[in-house]
This record gives sequence, structure tokens and C-alpha cells, in this order.
Amino acid sequence: MTVQNKSLKRVLAFGTFDVLHKGHKDFLTQARQYGDLLFVVIARDRTVKIHKKVKLHHNENYRLKSVVESGIADFVLLGNKKRKMDVIRRVKPDIICLGYDQKHFIFELEQYIDRKNLKILVKRLNSHKPHIYKSTIIRKKLNESDE
Repeated sequence: MTVQNKSLKRVLAFGTFDVLHKGHKDFLTQARQYGDLLFVVIARDRTVKIHKKVKLHHNENYRLKSVVESGIADFVLLGNKKRKMDVIRRVKPDIICLGYDQKHFIFELEQYIDRKNLKILVKRLNSHKPHIYKSTIIRKKLNESDE
């Protein structure tokens, strides 16, 4: 991943995207509007298991492929297994977009930005019909249909 033109505004978004749905696509589309290049980091399976404590329907490679195939992001990559903030150093985003309900690692992210004295805007985006398009709701329906 090498992007030479530093004048392009870079947007970074994080997510699990287990079952890529309209809410995710809306989130990525909103994020895209904040810059010229959209980088999306897919949470590692191990990270999701530790922090979210949910059973994933799809592994990290499938989830990465789904986001790539959506065509919304310019770059899609898996998170760093050991140093989660390394992607910030590599991408050098101008803006980091967070989902309306993202909770994991936010405090760590804000501390990292402050400690490194980075000029990065962190923007929390709006939800899209969360009563319908929310991963926990969709996952529950999938689990019920598996039984």
C-alpha cells in the first residue's frame, strides 16, 4: 500500500463487517465523503473474539473480500495483530471516521493521537436504520436460522 500524493485527503475507517449490510455500506459511503481516499481496516478474528466476544459468521479474509467487492473503499486491509495503531502511522489519515456505536479501542485511539500530537479529526458518523441494520440484530437472526 503506497500512496504518493500527500495532497489527497485520507480517511480511515475501522470495522468488523461480519455480515456486510446496508448499515455498513452507509457508514463507508459517509466516510468516503470526508476525503479523497478511503482506507478501511478490517478487525482481525482474534481481536473480535477478545474484545467483542461474539461468534463471527465469516473469517477476516472473507470479511476483507466483502468490503473490497463493495467497491466503496480505495484500500482495504487487515488490522495489525500486535500494534493496532500502526495503521495510523502507515496511512497518515486526515480524518478517522467511527461508526455511531463503535466502542472498542476508542480511548486508546484518542490517547495515541494526543501522545503523538497528530492533527487528525475523529468524526463519529450517523447511523442508518439501526433498528434494522445492526450486526447484533442480523447475527441473531442468522443464528436462529442455523438452529
